[in-house]
Amino acid sequence: MSRFHHRPPFAFSLALSAVLTLCAAGPGALAQGVTPQQQATANKVADAGVPLSELAANAPDSYTVKRGDTLWDISKLFLKSPWRWPELWGMNKAAVRNPHLIYPGQVLVLERTADGKAVLRMGKQVGGPGGASGEAGLTKLSPSVRAEPLTLGAIASVPMQLIGPFLTDAVVFDSNELESAPRVVATQAGRMLVSKGEVAYVRGDVDAARNWQMFRSPKPLRDPQTGQVLGFEARHVGVAEIVRRGEGAAGSGLGADGKDLVVPHSIRVTSLREEADVGVRLAPLPARDTEAFAPHSPNGPVDGRIVSIYGDGRVAGQNQIVAINRGAQDGMERGHVLALWAKGGIKRDSITGDRATLAIPDERHGTLFVFRVFERVSYALILQAEQPVQAGDRFSQP
Repeated sequence: MSRFHHRPPFAFSLALSAVLTLCAAGPGALAQGVTPQQQATANKVADAGVPLSELAANAPDSYTVKRGDTLWDISKLFLKSPWRWPELWGMNKAAVRNPHLIYPGQVLVLERTADGKAVLRMGKQVGGPGGASGEAGLTKLSPSVRAEPLTLGAIASVPMQLIGPFLTDAVVFDSNELESAPRVVATQAGRMLVSKGEVAYVRGDVDAARNWQMFRSPKPLRDPQTGQVLGFEARHVGVAEIVRRGEGAAGSGLGADGKDLVVPHSIRVTSLREEADVGVRLAPLPARDTEAFAPHSPNGPVDGRIVSIYGDGRVAGQNQIVAINRGAQDGMERGHVLALWAKGGIKRDSITGDRATLAIPDERHGTLFVFRVFERVSYALILQAEQPVQAGDRFSQP
């Protein structure tokens, strides 16, 4: 994932962006993290433009991308539905082949055509409105080359500080495999807890992996609709490295139980999210997930439920993480945007004389952003919620 780096405004031409990206990707190549359907949508929009009716009510005539912006923020400025990013990207597609390569300092200029369409152009703001160019502070750019990687400083899809740690730390296992995983069995000087930098002792099958995640005992995730166990969520505690491998039976004496003494593996805790104690389980630390992704709507209808709030909370709100009962086997993808619904229920009309029973419809009140997908479960960030979110709440396609 791209991280934010300081980059001052610069002359970045659309034509040059296309040339550099195509040279890197090859003719006809899909942008990283872009599905064929999103590519097709962008192709269509790039050819025809976007109807003015699809623009946000207060879409600006121009916008300068700032450090800290996200693709979601910018899509929301120009379009009614932020997850419809292919339309926004499509308006730039002739020049910006990869929607993830949008940088601070670039200026997006909205043009409304005579045939009721809208397109985005790229310009550079100079001297403020009415500046030297005489065209609302915009001037045409000439191709130029910057000797730095194209991806440096590109804006992210959503606020990465909210989901970055969960791209590796939040794990759902298909089975309760941690039950037989290596675990911490002792600490130095008999301490109850292990701190960062301290050594602890582990028993179990430790293979060639050097770095390990530490987890609490996993809990089953049950589908609110079927009651079926969808997987086992293991709460991340921290990371440790193997500093010395044990020798099994030491052969140098007997313990109080009359059996051979056993020398455990030694680990050193390198990072902690919460307290680590005797009994925490270990699993190999995977490589950091750096695959690009961007908001987009599912291909078809979706109907599912919130399974749980990450961190054992009972309710959640904006910027919190939830597990949902749809995964890869259901067609769920990273970047999918989903609508949250508040349950209506049955109520009695206490005003009208017939006192009719009312079926109150569900009401949409929020938005989810899927960022990690397992076989039968996914994790999603609550981007917006007007009411508290809890296990059992319904979600659908937006």
